[in-house]
Amino acid sequence: MSKLLEIKVPDIGDFSEVEVIELLVAVGDRVEAEQSLVTVESDKASMEIPSSDSGIVKSLKVKIGDKVKEGSVILELEAADDAAVQAAPAAAPGPSVAVSQDPVQTTATVPSAPAMEGSMVNVVVPDIGDFSEVEVIEVLVSVGDKVEVESSLITVESDKASMEIPSSHAGTVTSVAVKVGDKVAKGSLILSLGTSGTQAAAAPVPAQPVQVTQAVETMTKLPSSDRIDETAAVPSEFRVSPTASFAPTAMPSRNLPHASPSVRKFARELGVDLAQVKGTGEKSRITQDDVRKYVKATLTAAMSTHSTTTSSSVGGGLSVLDWPKIDFAKFGPVESKPLSRIKKISGANLHRNWVMIPHVTNNEEADITELEALRVKLNKENEKAGIKFTMLAFIIKAVVASLKKFPEFNASLDGDQLVMKKYYHIGFAADTPNGLVVPVLKDADKKSISEIARETAELAKLARDGKLSPSQMQGGCFTISSLGGIGGTSFTPIINAPEVAILGVCRSSYKPVWNGQAFEPRLTIPLSLSYDHRVIDGALAARFNAYLASLLADFRRVLI
Repeated sequence: MSKLLEIKVPDIGDFSEVEVIELLVAVGDRVEAEQSLVTVESDKASMEIPSSDSGIVKSLKVKIGDKVKEGSVILELEAADDAAVQAAPAAAPGPSVAVSQDPVQTTATVPSAPAMEGSMVNVVVPDIGDFSEVEVIEVLVSVGDKVEVESSLITVESDKASMEIPSSHAGTVTSVAVKVGDKVAKGSLILSLGTSGTQAAAAPVPAQPVQVTQAVETMTKLPSSDRIDETAAVPSEFRVSPTASFAPTAMPSRNLPHASPSVRKFARELGVDLAQVKGTGEKSRITQDDVRKYVKATLTAAMSTHSTTTSSSVGGGLSVLDWPKIDFAKFGPVESKPLSRIKKISGANLHRNWVMIPHVTNNEEADITELEALRVKLNKENEKAGIKFTMLAFIIKAVVASLKKFPEFNASLDGDQLVMKKYYHIGFAADTPNGLVVPVLKDADKKSISEIARETAELAKLARDGKLSPSQMQGGCFTISSLGGIGGTSFTPIINAPEVAILGVCRSSYKPVWNGQAFEPRLTIPLSLSYDHRVIDGALAARFNAYLASLLADFRRVLI
């Protein structure tokens, strides 16, 4: 007695649709639970979809190039009765795997389950937020070390922060798969752990994945002339990826460029056909540097047909002189110092934002005489409680009230659509030894002034110590860049895309202000509001900044 089961796409995270790029099984194949069926790809990563049941493939419902989402049917399985299902693993050869074809015969021995004193566990990179890749900057364990659950294994660094990756299991390190300088992403193998025999008994490792691994390793180690013919009949229980045996050869797998999803996305953004790019990475893999070199060579070839002796341009394009190459050492002593990673990455982001967003800055002054007196009084009253009220905390609260009155500032531009946000997450620039980072205060509208003061202080300390997590720097709606402790009278802050505005705050100072009868000293603070002119016009920006200044001048308005 058998029945047909529909195998569907499980929860794949935040992706609405993903593309099928590889079919790993065919009609008539026998599959086991958790065996990979298809490979899908999003704009950030590729992943294999496993089977939720075991049985015989009766029909495939997808093909390469199809778009699927959670709940889409992948294939139909004919599930055998319980006795047949239980008998199937016993029929598979346990102690060895032999895949042969005259004149070559290859055998890979796999220990049977009862002979194993323990089990092997692969520890992989967990969810690291919106970062597609992070760099390994420190390896904290080595082969032979014993680690516990939550013990730190490696330290990784993104363009905004560094973080330690903990272990998901306890055991002894048998192999380390990464080294300093490697790029890793969610699901990347960090190391393998040997666990105790008790753990192995509690969670036995299926024999089939080990057999498949040994079969793949055997095939890839053969000379190309002796490699197993992919068209030869291979038992379905040993089926591997159709492209696995092509890995060490020059033959392209599937019909896709040999590049990671992040590189393909990067090429799409630049309009580059990866088929025209020569890869210089391992096994001719195309890297981001290869794409950049291709773009640079293409631009150079195009510009060689035009005169470069003038900065004028014809036809609406832009032609500029080459960057000057100067030997500075001939003028005096020099010292070369590399930029920090954060500065290099943030510099590229700032350049993109400045070039792509039409910035306009509105300057305003706010009278904070009474507000400063209140702040000083609150600090004296709460000195024993350890709460220090900063002007930033009051400004954040006033900004939230202004965003509620002018919701266009609490939005993001998505093509021709303006995404209006109903939450209020405020970012603030924090100065660190490695450069500026932007922690994000979540749900600022739901917090009191004292809570905002305490939380911003904690986030600023984490930023200086390089311990901000990715989640603590994501989701911002509006950013405040304060130079109040340094100086200045005004500046043009660069908008933090995909936000549409940013507020710059300089140091307050006393000025003589005419009250109608005489001049009196008043403490004023400069406010520099940069805004995206595609979304916000000058009149709306002036109203926002004036309203913000009125709230700071009379903070009771925030309660209205």
